[in-house]
Amino acid sequence: MSEYIKIGEVAPDFVLSNKDGNEIKLSDYKGKKVVLYFYPKDDTPGCTTEACDFRDHVKNFSDKNVVILGVSKDSGMSHMNFATKYELPYELLSDTEGVVCELYGIWQLKKNYGREYMGIVRTTYVIDEKGLVEKVYQVSRVSGHVEQVLEEI
Repeated sequence: MSEYIKIGEVAPDFVLSNKDGNEIKLSDYKGKKVVLYFYPKDDTPGCTTEACDFRDHVKNFSDKNVVILGVSKDSGMSHMNFATKYELPYELLSDTEGVVCELYGIWQLKKNYGREYMGIVRTTYVIDEKGLVEKVYQVSRVSGHVEQVLEEI
């Protein structure tokens, strides 16, 4: 298991496919602030709430020159269905092999009802215009998280 990327460090660049199969490169967004959020699974209660909260505030982020990118291990087809169902106007990226999850330190041992397993720990990174990590949120409660990120940008 790797560690979270720390504040002040360079955000590791990556290339992942979006729901349409197009490659999205983090470094293409230099000059803009990026909210990079990792979530466990499309169309599950907490992940849907978080995705819809970002959707509902996308204009507020855009007004601040901020791009939103969501990442999970789900397939492009899963992302397409999820984005269509909830009208998500930002990129959802597929890390099916978990390479970026490992790179950012969010693939960790989790515990649920006494069961241990590896999974994505819900985490949001704010990356500044130069590509440096500005904030790291280890999200324990989805409710209010997006508003907190928006307020602190």
